[in-house]
Amino acid sequence: MTTTLITGASAGLGAETARQLAARGDDLALAARREGQLERLREEILAAHPERTVSIATLDVTDDEAVFDVFERFSQQFGTIDRVIVNAGIGKGAPIGTGRYDANRATAMTNFVGALAQSEAAMQIFRRQRYGHLVMISSISALRGMPGAMTTYAATKAGVASLAEGIRHEVSGSSDLDIDVSVIYPGYIESEMNRGVRMPFMVDTETGVRAIVSAIEKRSAHARVPAWPWLPMGTALRHLPLPVVRRFT
Repeated sequence: MTTTLITGASAGLGAETARQLAARGDDLALAARREGQLERLREEILAAHPERTVSIATLDVTDDEAVFDVFERFSQQFGTIDRVIVNAGIGKGAPIGTGRYDANRATAMTNFVGALAQSEAAMQIFRRQRYGHLVMISSISALRGMPGAMTTYAATKAGVASLAEGIRHEVSGSSDLDIDVSVIYPGYIESEMNRGVRMPFMVDTETGVRAIVSAIEKRSAHARVPAWPWLPMGTALRHLPLPVVRRFT
């Protein structure tokens, strides 16, 4: 039996990940800001899978103290936390220098500083247990600097990927820790964050999350999902001239 903690679980990719992992047999610790949506998701999952255990907690990941408190309470409740999916994020943003520092700062604080707090809290638990699986949800946009409203968002997701690699480097050198670290780079997947926006190669939420969950369960170190077209497209994005990259944003 695997116990998975997911942040940003009240909607979008986080909620669908919870549904699919519950169907695969996971017990769930779900955290997000919106308590009502978490309650509805828990009821939905338990109606479909009454044998599962689903616990919820309200959490704003920019509140450092709350992150550590919620993660520890989940750990005490379940006894162990086998996997933590650092998923909480926002997509606010504006071109740099256009007077919307507030939006760019909010994105940086949630997506990167919040991810740092979650990683610290998760790794404290995993080091104590001596095992675990840390999953960081990055973005295909992390592979290249992006223009306009995407600039700060892409930078935070690149930071998340680099943070995860550093943690992996650290634990892989330890003979007494069985800790895996995965970075997932979703391509364009429909979610609450991008509702109403049409992007090339976009897939529906269920299809996209199915690819995310498959990569998570394989404990892949890196995964661009869905693999088609984002495995080759991600490589292209790294090397194409900026005017060409702009066409995909």
